[in-house]
Amino acid sequence: MTEALLEVQDLRVTFAGRGQPVHAVDGVSYRVYAGQTLAIVGESGSGKTVSCRAVIGLLPPSAVVTGSARVQGTELIGLSDDRLREHRGTDVAMVFQDPARSLNPTMRVGAQIAEAVRAHRPVSKAQARQQAVDLLRLVHMPLPERRCAEYPHQLSGGMRQRVMIAIALACRPRLLIADEATTALDVTTQAQIMELLLELQAQLGMALMLISHDLGLAAAYADEVIVMYAGRIVEQAPAARLFGHVRMPYTQALFEAIPRLECPAHSPLPVIGGRPPDGAMAKGCSFAPRCRRAADDCRAAAPPLAEHEPGHRWACWHPVEPGAA
Repeated sequence: MTEALLEVQDLRVTFAGRGQPVHAVDGVSYRVYAGQTLAIVGESGSGKTVSCRAVIGLLPPSAVVTGSARVQGTELIGLSDDRLREHRGTDVAMVFQDPARSLNPTMRVGAQIAEAVRAHRPVSKAQARQQAVDLLRLVHMPLPERRCAEYPHQLSGGMRQRVMIAIALACRPRLLIADEATTALDVTTQAQIMELLLELQAQLGMALMLISHDLGLAAAYADEVIVMYAGRIVEQAPAARLFGHVRMPYTQALFEAIPRLECPAHSPLPVIGGRPPDGAMAKGCSFAPRCRRAADDCRAAAPPLAEHEPGHRWACWHPVEPGAA
């Protein structure tokens, strides 16, 4: 069997809360393979971003991280900042949600990309500047030489996101994590950025992780989909199987909350009733208070995440019947 590029085992992240700790990530395990596109989906606060930031050491000092995250055999959890910087950019890189906030407004675009290049490669300033132009060309930025001399505010949202991707690709990472990388973009630009990411994935042979609340994005581009709720994985399967055979009621609720074109104009948007938990440890299933299938056993004990069908695992005592999604 092919060795996993990234293997996460029993990852847990806890923050000190008011009166009780907040368990942002609670026992997450998964693997990512070279060339694979893995999507992690769920509502805001489900633990998607925190789990990925924990892997590459981008959480504040107040976070307590335990478990394992191995990149090609190297354990990242517990490494010093200096050692982690050796792996960021080369093994794992991340594209963040809002390029307008992530880019330095006082630095020219080319200087920011060149800075990322020189942080990991022993090249001269002139060589780094040329590589910045080459990277912008790689991400299909129009007039890359001119864009290098411009500031972020002079670029469109789609162009700024291409700059962020260029910075992330500065050292040709083996794994690229895109955290809501297309959320702030219009539909056309979103499609262009996703097609660019897939093109670069094929060209550079890297794995791609998509963190998103957009099930349509996962359905269109992912090979494998992980659904998270309250810091846990509640369902995981190959994309085609997951979207054709939903078994977890929470996943079904996410599908039902997608706005439909056939709905009458100005009709209320579908929602999932109730609120996600506040991060405290739940005795039973964390989704039980919002689940219409919940029974007494759901409130008494949390169901384990298990592979009930080949390649398809879920955590539910009363799963959705096949074909009912």
